[in-house]
Amino acid sequence: MSNRIALVTGGTGGIGTAICRKLSQMGHRVATNYRDEAKAKKWQQEQAAAGFQFTIVAGDVGDADSSITMVKAVEAALGPVDILINNAGITRDTTFHKMDAMQWQEVINTNLTSCYNVTRAVIDGMRARKWGRVIQISSINGQKGQYGQANYAAAKAGMHGFTISLAQESAKLGITVNTVSPGYVGTDMVMAVPEEVRAKIVAQIPVGRLGSPDEIAYAVGFFVAEEAAWITGANLSINGGHYMGW
Repeated sequence: MSNRIALVTGGTGGIGTAICRKLSQMGHRVATNYRDEAKAKKWQQEQAAAGFQFTIVAGDVGDADSSITMVKAVEAALGPVDILINNAGITRDTTFHKMDAMQWQEVINTNLTSCYNVTRAVIDGMRARKWGRVIQISSINGQKGQYGQANYAAAKAGMHGFTISLAQESAKLGITVNTVSPGYVGTDMVMAVPEEVRAKIVAQIPVGRLGSPDEIAYAVGFFVAEEAAWITGANLSINGGHYMGW
């Protein structure tokens, strides 16, 4: 495995942190973006204390100009980006008849338009070097839908549409493009949900538990590996059997 430069958007969250750590353990040099500098620096220090050295750069992935500046900062600090994990995501949940335009647009910008913004800033370099890995972190709810998440489900479903189109365009250039669709994972956000609500969710999962961030990161590492060069346009569902589409 050659050491590569990896950019993980939204890397300071629960799943993002696990992905950053997995890529680092694989020998890659890893950067992530932030909007809250103080919070990001605290995260960076915590990771350093655990033995992980990550580069952090300012960047709003929902904004095209900010994304370009962010990628340039990563390249200046580490070198050209050959691995991109589009992981940044937010929720603005409400039923559609109550959803305002801002709640729709914020989720679409951060979860879906960000895939264009950041990937567009790195794809030319990948094409020139004839090697690249682009991975979208989608969601089970992009596959099956979810009450109160028309915005989120639309964005997450769109991420895989982005994957399968870019995969076709990039296949002959040594660039693979894939999607990982996690189910319900035991992140801080999910664990903050009332216990009785979590219990109802777990009752629907055949495996009988929430996933762990490390299990999602393992799948990302699988797609990133040199040995995965013949896998492109795939969507790997990791949800404990909660949704079994094919």
